[in-house]
This record gives sequence, structure tokens and C-alpha cells, in this order.
Amino acid sequence: MKRRDFLKMSTMATLAYSINGNPIHAYGEEHAMSMIAKTRGNNDNILVLIQMSGGNDGLNTIIPLDKYSELSNARSNILINQADVLPLTGQITTGFHPAMTGLQDLYNTGRMNIIQGVSYPSPNFSHFRSTDIMFSGSDSNVNLDTGWIGRYLDFRFPGAPLNYPDPNIFMDPLSIQIGSSISSLFSGANGLNGLAVSSIDNFYQILSGTVDPAPATPAGNELTYIRFIAQQTQAYTQVLQNAAALQPNNLAPYPANNSLANQLKIVARLIGGGLKTPVYMVNIGGFDTHDNQVDDLDHKIGDHATQLQKLSETIAAFQADITLMGKADKVTGCTVTEFGRRVKSNASVGTDHGAGAPMIVFGTKVNPNIIGSSPNLPANATASDNVPMQHDFRQVFGTILVDWFGLNATDASTILNGNPFQWLPIFKWAVGTDPTPIQSTQLSLEQNFPNPFRSHTTIRFTSGGGMAQIVLYDQVGKMLKVLYENEVPAGTFDVGVDRDALPAGIYYYQLHVGSQSLTEKMVIVN
Repeated sequence: MKRRDFLKMSTMATLAYSINGNPIHAYGEEHAMSMIAKTRGNNDNILVLIQMSGGNDGLNTIIPLDKYSELSNARSNILINQADVLPLTGQITTGFHPAMTGLQDLYNTGRMNIIQGVSYPSPNFSHFRSTDIMFSGSDSNVNLDTGWIGRYLDFRFPGAPLNYPDPNIFMDPLSIQIGSSISSLFSGANGLNGLAVSSIDNFYQILSGTVDPAPATPAGNELTYIRFIAQQTQAYTQVLQNAAALQPNNLAPYPANNSLANQLKIVARLIGGGLKTPVYMVNIGGFDTHDNQVDDLDHKIGDHATQLQKLSETIAAFQADITLMGKADKVTGCTVTEFGRRVKSNASVGTDHGAGAPMIVFGTKVNPNIIGSSPNLPANATASDNVPMQHDFRQVFGTILVDWFGLNATDASTILNGNPFQWLPIFKWAVGTDPTPIQSTQLSLEQNFPNPFRSHTTIRFTSGGGMAQIVLYDQVGKMLKVLYENEVPAGTFDVGVDRDALPAGIYYYQLHVGSQSLTEKMVIVN
């Protein structure tokens, strides 16, 4: 039997490759091959979706300080003290949960957009059904077999999944999900478009080229062969191995004992290694906080605070990592949860399933602001009161399709089932296109001289022309300041940099011109 015929006969094609101890499995189904294959809406931008499973309590995450009186009346047994709320630059009505210092820094340094009150009409409070609605992009009374990402990948890669990889068009996985199951989000018209990272059971077998021993039955040899084929013959194995080899290590530290961190470490390595996969998804659970949401004596800690801290510090580490890899301008992240929680807390020191919740979009290309106002809360909430919807979740997804992936509004509406939703100002203007493309041979960044230095150094770069920006980061990827920003003609330029009050240590400076970026390390000594 030919290899391709074998894969076509399988209900699920299985790929095994391990990164950080997690093997990856390909998934796809039989379909009619497309006559013509071409890519559309392709600008090499990457989306990382972070699923917060369980239904996140938005009122305990992004806290409306101008509604603090209403919150006090509704949820005094879980409410964060106003003095403990983390402030946000330029905001007097909104702050973060005290466990979210990492995300606070991203917002305060201009790398986060917040969309208030995200939901949909006639919300469903079942975890499973609401997740299906969010991932399919459907109305609450409509059941679809495809996901909005799956339909986007169908549009961008006609003939997916079995027409790919194609050496003439696109060789990388169409999407990658890290988790124990495959989401319907990636389901297209002809199957599931992408790869899934599952367990570590086959890790050492993959490295050694061995398989599970077959049972002592007449079909044992055949079973061994099928297992070997499943592990060894998938088309994406070499692509992933090459990407991981090109970025063998993460450049920023990640928190320990954090499953989300382990997932995003893999994503960062693949992106750093040059993988062009447009969509990744990771998952963090624990947000179904019906009880013990906070500690009885200290509302700053508890189950919800633990999960928010994991989310916050991991996103901050991931952003630092891809920044040090020089990939930050091509990556944006977005949180998604199936629903929010009720306005009023319950007697079990928790909150029950609700409607609206904020979404966070982060990256260097977002508009650093808050879209929408603080939720309109009743003065004396009852157990049935919900955070009202200000924005339909499809407005967020549609904006990502148009402003991040570069689709036109008509195609984006078709992908979202023909709904002409109003797009939101999440991204900076013209993110989807590069108005001043620069050839890679025209751009270079030299080592600063002298290096190390005590008080003054010079950075030299060569550009083909356009808006040039040099940004300084500390060792963990926190943006410190813009060293240089100017429209330049083609040529070579020297930029003087004074130490000012910077302490001795290792720093990184990054040059941005058009859609390209280059990074070098500098050292300050006493």
C-alpha cells in the first residue's frame, strides 16, 4: 500500500514528534482534493489563542473601580480591596487583580488591548455548548460542524487539510493546538486543519525510532508496522524538527510548575525557529470558580488568584521570549473564555455561570487602550444578574481576520457565517499590510561600540529607508524605553546612547523597520 493511500484510509492521521517532552499528532480526514491550491489572506502574521476554560470571572480580573460601590453590595465576600487593585496607565476607572503584575506591565508599556463586555445574544451557560458557540462563531440557536479558524484555514489554504504540506505553496502545519484533545475550532469543511500536541507517552519511542510492543497475536507484526508508519511517515515531522533545532532554547525565563508556561514555551520555540503556522492554541483551566474563589481572610489569594497569576506571568514570559527572538511584531495573542460569571457572588465564596467578560489582545501591534466602558451593574444585584454584553465575540474574531490576517471585510463576514459585524479598533492602523516593505538585504544591525560600556555607546544600523525604531529591553524582555525613532532615507546611521540611570547588567536593543526586526545584546558595567 502506498503511504498516501494508507493515510487517506485512516480516520485520523497520526504524527509523532516531541518538543519539551510533548509529542505532536497530525489530524485530518478524507476529502475531495481541490483542483487549484493557492494561499489567500497570507501576511505571515501569527495568532496565539489562550483558552481560559471554565468561564472566567471578569469582574475579579479587570476590576471596574468606578463601579466599586455596586461591587461591594453584590460580592463583598470575594471583593478585592480597592487599595490592592493594580493601576493601569491612563486609566482611573479600571485596574487589574493584584496577582496580574505581568499583564499590568504589558498594558502599561503599550502592548495590550482590552475589550469589555464580550458575549453574544441569548447566552448559553453550559460549558460545552457555549464553547461550541464561541469556537464555531455561530448564533446561540445554530449548530455548526466547523469552527471559525477551520473555515479561515479552508479559505486561505484551498484543499486543506490533505493538499498540504505543498512544497510550492505552504510546508508548515496550518495550525497547532497544545492540549489533550482536538478542538472543533480547527474543523473545516474537509476535516481538522492542523496538528495537536497530546501526551508524553511516546516521547522516548519517537526519539529512538521504536514503538509499543505488539500483543502476541497473529496480527502482531501488522500492528507493529502500522504503529511504526504512524510514528515515522508523517509529512510535518521534518518541518517541526528543523524549527525546534533552529530555536533550541527559550530566551526568557518561564514560571515553574505551570502547565500554560510549558505550552507557550513550545509555541515560542516553534515561532522562533521560523515556523509560519498562522494559528496556535493553548489552554489553562481552573476558572469554574463556584466555590473557594478567594481565601476567606485575604481576598487577594485563593483559587482564582492562583490561575490569574499563572496566566499573567506566563503571557509576560512568552511576550519577553518572542521579543528576544525578534518575532514580537509578527505575533499577537488573544484570551478567550466560554462565558463570564454572575455579578452577585454565592454563599460558597464563589461565582456562578454568567454572560459577559473581558477579552485581552496583546502584542506590539495592538492599540494600547480599553474598548468599551466599565460594565453597567445594578445597585443591588440579584443572583440572576449578568454582566451585560457590550461587544459580540465575533466582532473580536472578525477584527482579527481583517486587521491582523489581512482579509477583506466581505470574506471575513463569510467566514463568520455572513454576519456583518462592526470591527473594533484593536490593532494599529494597517497592521494587515506593510506600507514600507524592506528587503532583508537592505537591513542590518551592528554590535554597539564600545561593548561593554560604562557611560556612552553607539548603535549602527543600515536601512533601505522607512520608519526606523530602536527599542531597549532588559534581560527578561521588559521594554524599558525607545532609544531612537525617525523616518530615515536609505543609508547607514549611528545612534548615540547614554547610560543614564541604567544599572549594570545585560540588555537587548531591537531595530524595527517595516515588518522586519533585528536584535543585538549590549552589556553595561560599572
